[in-house]
Amino acid sequence: AAGAAAAGARGWELLYKDPERVANVRLSLLQVVHTHKPHFMALHCQEFGGKNYEASMSHVDKFVKELLSSDAMKDYNRARVYLDENYKSQEHFTALGSFYFLHESLKNIYQFDFKAKKYKKVTGKEIYSDTLESTPMLEKEKFPQDYFPECFFSLFCHSAFDLVNIHLFHDASNLIAWETSPSVYSGIRHKALGYVLDRIIDQRFEKVSYFVFGDFNFRLDAKAVVETLCAKATMQTIRAADTNEVVKLIFRESDNDRKVMLQLEKKLFDYFNQDVFRDNNGTALLEFDRELSVFKDRLYELDISFPPSYPYSEDSSQGKQYMNTRCPAWCDRILMSHSAKELILKSENDEKIVIYDHIGPNVCMGDHKPVFLSFRIAAGAGKPIANVHKCCVVQ
Repeated sequence: AAGAAAAGARGWELLYKDPERVANVRLSLLQVVHTHKPHFMALHCQEFGGKNYEASMSHVDKFVKELLSSDAMKDYNRARVYLDENYKSQEHFTALGSFYFLHESLKNIYQFDFKAKKYKKVTGKEIYSDTLESTPMLEKEKFPQDYFPECFFSLFCHSAFDLVNIHLFHDASNLIAWETSPSVYSGIRHKALGYVLDRIIDQRFEKVSYFVFGDFNFRLDAKAVVETLCAKATMQTIRAADTNEVVKLIFRESDNDRKVMLQLEKKLFDYFNQDVFRDNNGTALLEFDRELSVFKDRLYELDISFPPSYPYSEDSSQGKQYMNTRCPAWCDRILMSHSAKELILKSENDEKIVIYDHIGPNVCMGDHKPVFLSFRIAAGAGKPIANVHKCCVVQ
């Protein structure tokens, strides 16, 4: 049997320039391993090498080797690492990184060979990089021009399931996101995610349960959030002198000396009270987290009990603070098919048997906080006899 967990690593070029942040990422991830002791762990990363690929990709190899050789991972005698590092091929480059670790206690684990169309036994540790087109053990595809990339990895051990690493389109402008409810960017993400789900369901060699995790870039309904946070405010519109284009919105309290509550620009979301996004893990704002509702018949997610995963300050002294660039949102998620939900064991006596949480809440790890899902899964789920193993997926 196997399990899954998801933790994401973002802003890699900044991480490599800051040894403290590199240590925070590595140590926080290994702490999850130490705490939950998974038999199988999947780690999905986006923007591997960072936005500044040319300067930072050379540091990836060192990070990977340190992770594989760490004491916490010594009992994982099989591993598969897939790194899309060939940034010079813009036509095919996805910047995705996927790691899979198998504990020595697991037996008879098979990985799907997409070329041979059959499962092959997993042995040893293997690292694949550059373009990834040379390995038949995964499917890599870049979306059409208006999409982002995804990557498939399929595993089998009496119960088969797919693991999908995905990175969806971001919000390019807060002002455009604010204009309509839902925003135009939300529609683009719906189209992209629907494309991936259709690929999984309609074009797979066999229909199996699946987990999808990555930076979905899901955002709160910006118009609804602003109207709620600034319900008693008056709005001032600032336009560019030459084009008459709206460049800033200023929301002021009607009284209290007309104090500024929110300033909204293309890349500025400066709300005067950040505590609203952190208090009680920001759960008061979950009602505005609506993008996944379109897929409620196709995807399942455990209840969110952690604060918005983006955009955290990249100042090492501000691990808990959000940047004022975007409205905080739960961008990093772990989703699954409804059939995958049935693979996860539940216990009436142990509420902690399934844990969906974030990593490194008190330290700086980049602008995204990784999230993880830890659960137990039974080999041969639905059969009279099933061996239980712990799994962890990190995004």
